[in-house]
Amino acid sequence: MSLRRLYWSALAGQWRGGVVLLLCSLLEGVPAFFSGRLVELSVDRGFAVGDPAAGLGWLALFGLAAVLGAFGARLVWHQLGKVVEPLRDALVTAVVRGVLNNESPPRNQPDSSGVARITQHVEVVRDATAGLLVQARGMLVTTASALAGLLTIADALVVPVAVPVISALVAFACLLPSLARRQRALALADEQTAVTAGASLAGMRDVVACGAEPIAALAMDTSVDAQANAAIRVARSSALRALVVSLGGFAPLLLALALAPALVGRGELTAGAALGALVYLATTMQPALRGLAATAGTVVLRLLVALRRLAETAELPDVADGTATPRGTDVRVHGLTFGWGASAEPVVRELDLALRPGEHLAVVGPSGIGKSTLAGLLTGMLAPQEGRVLLGGVPVRDVPAALRHELVALIPQEAYIFAGTVRDNVSLFAPSASDDALSAAVDAVGAGALLKRLGGLDAEVGHGGEGISAGEAQLLALARVYAGSARLVVLDEATSHLDPVSEARAERAFAARGGVLVVIAHRLSSALRADRVLVMDGRETALGSHADLLAGSARYAELMRAWATPAAGKPAVDATTTAGVGSEPAPSTRGRSLTGSRGAIAGAPSGDGPAISAEVRGAAVCGAPAGDGFTTTMSPPAGTGSVTATGAPAAGGSGTVPGPSAPPDSGATGSTPRSPSVSRAARVS
Repeated sequence: MSLRRLYWSALAGQWRGGVVLLLCSLLEGVPAFFSGRLVELSVDRGFAVGDPAAGLGWLALFGLAAVLGAFGARLVWHQLGKVVEPLRDALVTAVVRGVLNNESPPRNQPDSSGVARITQHVEVVRDATAGLLVQARGMLVTTASALAGLLTIADALVVPVAVPVISALVAFACLLPSLARRQRALALADEQTAVTAGASLAGMRDVVACGAEPIAALAMDTSVDAQANAAIRVARSSALRALVVSLGGFAPLLLALALAPALVGRGELTAGAALGALVYLATTMQPALRGLAATAGTVVLRLLVALRRLAETAELPDVADGTATPRGTDVRVHGLTFGWGASAEPVVRELDLALRPGEHLAVVGPSGIGKSTLAGLLTGMLAPQEGRVLLGGVPVRDVPAALRHELVALIPQEAYIFAGTVRDNVSLFAPSASDDALSAAVDAVGAGALLKRLGGLDAEVGHGGEGISAGEAQLLALARVYAGSARLVVLDEATSHLDPVSEARAERAFAARGGVLVVIAHRLSSALRADRVLVMDGRETALGSHADLLAGSARYAELMRAWATPAAGKPAVDATTTAGVGSEPAPSTRGRSLTGSRGAIAGAPSGDGPAISAEVRGAAVCGAPAGDGFTTTMSPPAGTGSVTATGAPAAGGSGTVPGPSAPPDSGATGSTPRSPSVSRAARVS
């Protein structure tokens, strides 16, 4: 739906309020119709014939009419909000939808121009519509009432009064195109100032660190100067408009004053009729013309310019909604290829993948390799250039949007927390959930202590998550999705601000929840908890279990060593921290635990250091066999990052269980050797 159609449909939806507003307007127009007539009667039938009591009586009726008009005006303002506020809500929704569907949004910073459209252009439309409903409605009712009254008492003055009024209206119409262009230029200058200021404030730390304050100040000065010049041009046009309207308003009054004495002398007008005509012109017609100028020259122009600007950014092409119904929630990817541009190198190339309900996949790889892009493709937010992403046997983008939003959820790294209560935030995807269900979801992801600290589900959260940390915001975002009905959940570094213990608990909660879980790993400990791991490595990818990838993927082993090996001069990472579980046991996909002393599991520190020991029951460590009952002790050879694993069977006897050593660090970004147990899932660059 176009924005103009949305505007008129939103107003039409409030037709009942519009009818009430019209009735109130008729009541408001009572003084305009009777004012001149009552003044005429007070003179001709009261004061002029020596009966001041009758004259005062007619003026009292005039006062009563004014009271009725004031009461009608009060009802008009009371009714106005019921008509205008729903329009504002519809426009804000349209602007937000346009920002969310922007093909080239600002990266890593707020959309300042989008904020300007909501805080300025939408408010302009709202205020202009309210002004039209008040001024234009009042002008029409008042002008019609005044003309009707003037015809009843002084029809000889109608033609002389109409000529300057029509001339002023014609001249005013000729000025409108210029006013519209200058008003639009001012609106664009306002947006540019907001964009420049937003960029400077968002990067203020970098600006100060680099000594770029003069450059930032120059950019801001340029934007402000352009905005000021546009405002000056609008002011000049407005001044010319005011001059034309003033001439059109005062000329009829001057003509009436010049012609009235002669008409009274010839007996064509009575003294009371002449005075009544002046009342119509001075107190009714002239204010109506000024209202017309203000409405058409300022309100209407601002309304048209703001609507046009909003339409340029908020109107979306009509896209047919999907009609396919998934048969289950399994995910299958066939030949998936995607690149950011028609001639750009694909970041995902010929990817094949199958995920069954209950399966937990971790996606790892260097930064910028395309992991978040893959998340967008799996959830249907991005359309593949080639290949298909199937959800329940049908293309995910062919699933109706409402149903897809119920079945698929993506939690990004930046958690969005909205102003309101904790309940409002957690129940966003489950509005009918009970408080017990919401509390259970909060506890499941490890946010129970946070909920207690905030004061329960009724606790207020400030704008932008004021009062809570980034990690706490992520916990609330996790609880929000956990409480919903999504069966395909993608965590795109959604636990980046959590400590390893909290991260492990949240991932285990989603894995036990059912459905398909895809974790874009922030820490490689996520790979230890997953059923399978997808390694994205340029043109080559590898897919398999943690143990198989350690043995068959040089890139995966390299990533593990880089993650687990501390920098020179730094203490080694706790084995439990390396596993990403802190003080809690880190179950593998079979629920077994891993505990260890200070050291590195996936790669020991280089140099002479203390021996590192870790006790493993039924789990594989750096490729060590995962047979039940083994105790594995590892000691890093000096000067290397490899780990030798030996073990003694717990059932008795002794023996050595060699763990496969990590493959050499080839440093290659092309083909990656892998064992037959590691599937070649795709080519990614």
